[in-house]
Amino acid sequence: MRALLPEPINNVSDEQLLERYNSAQRPFVRFNFVSSIDGSAQADGLSAKLGSKGDQRIFALLRRLADVIVVGAGTVRAEGYEGDLVSAEDREWRTRNGLSAHPALALISAGLHLDPSAEIFIQSPVPVIVFTTVEVTDEQRESYGHGVELIQVSEGEGGCDPKEVVDNLTQRGLGFVHCEGGPHIFGQFMAAGMVDSACLSYSPVVVAGNGMRIAAHARQTFQRFSLNHLFEEESMLFCDYRIGQ
Repeated sequence: MRALLPEPINNVSDEQLLERYNSAQRPFVRFNFVSSIDGSAQADGLSAKLGSKGDQRIFALLRRLADVIVVGAGTVRAEGYEGDLVSAEDREWRTRNGLSAHPALALISAGLHLDPSAEIFIQSPVPVIVFTTVEVTDEQRESYGHGVELIQVSEGEGGCDPKEVVDNLTQRGLGFVHCEGGPHIFGQFMAAGMVDSACLSYSPVVVAGNGMRIAAHARQTFQRFSLNHLFEEESMLFCDYRIGQ
């Protein structure tokens, strides 16, 4: 992998990538998506077919930096998310750098349409935080068990209010927020002005079809980002766009 911007570097190391993707800002809300040339976030209904070894490398390193991984209920149902979300090497790096061994895990499910017996709850190595707009009953809390914390937040445009979600996480000391989808969650956070970094991996393929874009929202939002850095490997581009720079 090579860096193209802001200055060229050949054979970029993991530490150089981590330095470029890191941020001292808190709260800092990042979204990570892979996209085809023609703007699709999916091939055959999943994002995996658009990826590459380089994309998987960036994906893992972004998780390494995070205080908390945030994901929507739809993405959980489609992609899984069971068990450890970082490798032993990632956990060692995090511990060495003053972070918890495994990032916290937070799910967004406005209607609380998540099966309490789902593997994500059973296999997660850390307690799971679930944000919802539903008025949570004692019975529901009991059904999810002690390893799951249900948090009711206000309803925003089409789902849980993004600012309340980020404020809650920041108050817990989880200010580096790494979001992995899906498109509806990204659209809601964009509409609320709650995205600081958009990390996009552009796959050199054209998909066509009816695959969803990386951001989906009923209302158009227009926000200008600046390119913080750009990497390339095997014709795939890895971009970190940041707002307010």
